[in-house]
Amino acid sequence: MSVAAGNTGRLTTHVLDTAAGRPAAGLTIALYRVEGDRRQHLKTVSTNADGRCDAPLLAGDEFAVGEYEIVFAAGDYLRRQGVSLAEPAFLDRVPIRFGIAEQAHYHVPLLLSPYGYSTYRGS
Repeated sequence: MSVAAGNTGRLTTHVLDTAAGRPAAGLTIALYRVEGDRRQHLKTVSTNADGRCDAPLLAGDEFAVGEYEIVFAAGDYLRRQGVSLAEPAFLDRVPIRFGIAEQAHYHVPLLLSPYGYSTYRGS
């Protein structure tokens, strides 16, 4: 179900490298819509110097009620930062699955380190 034109529903994210104490610039993010056992790839983007995407992941006609998954390419990012990771890395891809139930701003930030992460519904 799409949201009518003119509404302000949107999906954003922000990634902070908590081990380095700075935004995670250049981290690749893939967004999927989940329907049952199926995942439909919607887009792949990278974070900017502030650890944010230049535009919302979903907005306008793209924004719809449903289940979604953001997959953060944490291992690739950490390796580019010079972090020595075991093979396989403890955290390589970090999937966050969540639901959008209403017309609103959904913000899904990621606080990342080589051996842990956290997320929450932000504002």
